[in-house]
Amino acid sequence: MLKLVIFDCDGVLFDSREANRAYYNHLLARFDCPPMDEEELEYVHAHNVTASVAHIFRRHHQVDRAVLDRFRTELDYSPFLNSMIMAPDLLEFLQLIKPRYHTAISTNRTSTMPMILDIFKLRPWFEQVVTALDTPRPKPAPDGLHMILNHFGVTVDEAIYIGDSEVDREHTAGLGMELIAFRNPALAAEYHVDRFMAIPELQPFRQPEKTECP
Repeated sequence: MLKLVIFDCDGVLFDSREANRAYYNHLLARFDCPPMDEEELEYVHAHNVTASVAHIFRRHHQVDRAVLDRFRTELDYSPFLNSMIMAPDLLEFLQLIKPRYHTAISTNRTSTMPMILDIFKLRPWFEQVVTALDTPRPKPAPDGLHMILNHFGVTVDEAIYIGDSEVDREHTAGLGMELIAFRNPALAAEYHVDRFMAIPELQPFRQPEKTECP
């Protein structure tokens, strides 16, 4: 029986592609490097900031990495939040499932996640949030999912993950957790949806009514 719903952030809770484009292109421009191509944009959309910076600067050997890291860590992320678009039916979905299921986030975001939760007033909706800073290994390693399962005391079969990328597929496959592919019909997954309010119709959510989390 399903007890726990785990969410990715980028591409699921938010359409953050343009925010990612603006943020990483800002870093590149600061060091006189050309903007990302589409392959690089896809990469940063799914990976943590450390891996993403290494990837987009991999050919720019003239850039002092210590200077780059200092600039990045001191950069105010808040202007880029204007480009993040929350899924329009997210709150409706959370209101529907929250009395019945535990909710958590497993994301490759790092220090920006608390700011996002607060600005968009999402913190009350999630009982645990695990970022790439909280785990020994970021996604696609399953470490974050292990932490979440242990926190709630549930098994893999009692949880489901909502993600949108190949990194998310690998993240869940490492544990054998079922995956709901969000707005990505080409992603290998047990279920596919293009909006949150389609999820309650999926088989794992068709359970007898419960008034509170177990």
